[in-house]
Order: sequence, then C-alpha cells, then structure tokens
Amino acid sequence: MATEFRLRAATPGSGIRSTLTDARIVGSDGAPVDVEIRDATIAAIRPAGSGERAGSITPLDGRWVLPGLWDHHVHFTQVALASRRLDLTSTTSAADVLSLVHAAAAAQPSADRDEPLVGTGFRDAMWPDTADLDAFDRVSSGRPVVVIGADLHCVWLNSAALSRFGHGGHPTGMLREEDAFAVSTALGSDDRLVDTWARDAADAAAARGVVGIVDFEMAWNLAVWQRRTQAGATALRVRFGIYPADLDRALSERLSSGQIVPHTHGLVEVGSLKVITDGSLNTRSAYCDDDYVGLSGRSDARGVLTVPANELEELMRRATAGGLTSAIHAIGDHANALALDAFAATGATGSIEHAQLLRDSDVARFAELGVIASVQPEHAMDDRDAAERLWPGRTRRAFVLRNLLDAGATLAFGSDAPVAPLDPWVALSAAVGRSRDNRAPWHPEQSISVAEGLAASMRTPAERVAEGRPADLAVIDIDPLACTPQELRRMPVAATLLNGRFTHSVL
Repeated sequence: MATEFRLRAATPGSGIRSTLTDARIVGSDGAPVDVEIRDATIAAIRPAGSGERAGSITPLDGRWVLPGLWDHHVHFTQVALASRRLDLTSTTSAADVLSLVHAAAAAQPSADRDEPLVGTGFRDAMWPDTADLDAFDRVSSGRPVVVIGADLHCVWLNSAALSRFGHGGHPTGMLREEDAFAVSTALGSDDRLVDTWARDAADAAAARGVVGIVDFEMAWNLAVWQRRTQAGATALRVRFGIYPADLDRALSERLSSGQIVPHTHGLVEVGSLKVITDGSLNTRSAYCDDDYVGLSGRSDARGVLTVPANELEELMRRATAGGLTSAIHAIGDHANALALDAFAATGATGSIEHAQLLRDSDVARFAELGVIASVQPEHAMDDRDAAERLWPGRTRRAFVLRNLLDAGATLAFGSDAPVAPLDPWVALSAAVGRSRDNRAPWHPEQSISVAEGLAASMRTPAERVAEGRPADLAVIDIDPLACTPQELRRMPVAATLLNGRFTHSVL
C-alpha cells in the first residue's frame, strides 16, 4: 500500500492537499508563511496562521524553503556502481592504487576468480610515479582487475583484464577515451541489482534537496528509466541524454526534447543529443590551443578531437530537425571554440557541457548564441593543481563563472557524478568560495554570489516558490543567502518534496 500511495501521489491530478506551516521563503523578507499544496502544485502562500490549514499539516518551525535543486550533469548508473566498487578517491599515486587493489584482492579469496575486481576514482595526472603493468599483475593474484579514472575517460587494466577486453599485449594497461568507455560499458552488471543501487543513490540525492537530474549515462536511457520508474523509483525527475549511436533510433521513435515519456509517472522526459568532442584534463585529452606540459612533439600534445567539426555539425543538424536540443561535451579551449562554431552554423539550441577552458573571445558567444554553459564548479577544486601543472599561464581562463554571467550567459550547475559528489550544495560552495580544504581561493575573481549559484542549481534560473508552481521544494535549516561557503558545503536539508510528496524528511 505504501508504494501504491507514493506512485499515486507523484501524479498531478491526485487531489491530495497538505500545508507546510511557519515556513520562510529563501529570498523573501523572512516573514513566516503557510504554503498550501494541492494536486502537486503550490495552491496558496499566506501569512502564517492567517487562513485555513488544509489537509495534512507539516510544521516547518521557521525553516527555509526554496525550489527543489537539480543536478544538470550526472552518469547515474555509474553513480550506483561506484557506490559498490573499490573506492580509490584517496589515492595520490600508482603505488597507492596498487596497495588498495592488493588489500581488496586479498580480502576476497573466495570470490569468483574470473569476475573482475573493479575500482574507481583515481586521478593519474598528478601521480609522482607511472602505471607499471608488471607491478599491477603482481598484486592481483591472477584475477582480472579494472580501475576506472575519476573523470571516467581512462581505465587501468592488469594483464588478465587486458586479455579479457581485447587489449592483450598493451604495454601499460592504461586505456583512454573510446577504449576506456568500451571497457566500462562491457563490465556490465545485473540490471535488477543496479536498479536497487540506483534507488539508494536517488534517495541519497533527495536527502540533499535534489528533485531532478540530467542523466548522461552511455545507454539507451529511455528503457532504463521506464524500467526503474515502473518498479517504483520515483524519488527524482529525470531528463536523459541520447548519444550519437542511438540518434537514428530516437529520431525514428520521434523523440523530442521536453517530451514526457509515457508510463513513468510523469517524471521522465527526453533530453538532448549528447556528443563528446574531446577528452578531459586528467587524461590530457581535452582538445586545446596549446601543448600540454610534457607532451610537446607528440601527435596528441594538444589533446584529442574525438568528433571532427563537420561530423559534429551534421549530428546537430539532424538532431535539431528532429526536435532534439544538443548537449556538447567540450573541455579544452579549442574544443569549446569548435562547439560554439557548430551551434552558430547549425542554429541548434542547447548547452556546452563543462566549458572548462575558454578563449577570452568565446565567453561572450555563449550569450550571443543562447548556449547554456553547463558547468561543474567542484571540478575546479579537483582540477586546480592539475590545471596549474598542465595548463600553466592559462588557468585564469578556466572555470570562468563570473565572466560568463557578466557576459549574459546562463549557467547550469552539475556534478558529473560520480566524478564529483551528487550534491548541489558542494557545487554551490565551490562556485561561491572557489576553495576547499581550507586552501586559499583559486582565482577568486571568478566567484559568484549565492543567489546566482542557486539559480544555476534549479531546473531553470527562473524557478520560484510561488503560487501555481510545481510543489518541488527543498526545506533547509538555515538561510543560504547568509551562509559562508563552508556552511553551504554542509547545508542541513530537513526535507525534500517532489510533486508535493516527501522524498526525504527528518522533520
């Protein structure tokens, strides 16, 4: 019966009424109000105690209410899988990785020796040592081992895993870009088990005030989210990406951006065509105007352009003609310039995902072309040391949030989870404070205000707690507009509502 109620309450038209009493709305004068919810919508906002308190009553006792938060860039199945894999995020060297692999392999002597041991979260750009395949094999006890980079753009395999995945004889076991993606996809897992983990991940996101995600998992996401929602996964709204390999299928099924997918309780909608045009900073494959330090003279010294400009434009034209917006992955400055050129040439609408390093002359083009800068502020904290080493003299052009806003661009914040935590408060803290772990702010001239960061953390920057708006809400204990960056990072979330029903509550 509980599941039946949750699904019924998730759907507008249910007629269920409730009132949040003695609330304060973020951005208001702080006067207490009662928020009446009817039919999954905010029906009325009145001074506290001034009118009927309809339906079920939830006292907020002066807590603050704001629109529910969105993460505009996640890889959700990878989030679910990472929660059950060997955690390598604390490692700072190849030796550290091998030590954790050795301990994990030794702790599972009865495990299926043919089943790969999988870890995730290493960042090799700052390693003081190198990937040693012989050493990797010695600590693995003959079991295939795959460890996935934090940025998802590289994987490191031992010899047993290299043979299994068709790369036998590789000298180091370190695979990048398309080869890495293929291995990650081929690892596979039982759908039912992963879906259970995905529900746990969705509940964890809801506990941080999240009501929606944009899922760029490399899969036919329509089927994935139909399956999950039909099984009762209703804690999040989902907008899903479509990769070029599935573009023909999407067009033949007449999918268009913004279309609500049937039989998903109104929670799943078609998103954008997602095209990855270059790599990442950690993998030294983001496509740049200048050489990476230490790579001069190599064919990939400036990174890798994975989709040529003419091919990108053709994909975007086809998507636009079929009613799909475009989400173009570009991290290096040259890749970003080419992506903006493609938007200009095709008239496509959508976003550039990451927009990490930009030419000065390209900043204003985001607003001129109406292209959303979909950025991940916590990446600035993760990448600052690697950027200083690999992009010396150019880091003033990295993560230029202030410049983009001043030029009139629209920002959309995300995490790229599991690359960074699926927690909008972490992203907001990084965008405002440009710091973590008590370090000095990194390029503080690019910091933005809390209000600007909150706008980038919602479904659209225009979201408001107002009559007639969807009852997708986050309830927090303190006013974020009065918080320090450190307080934002650990923001206490008391409750989250989606369509007026609680998906998280500690009230």
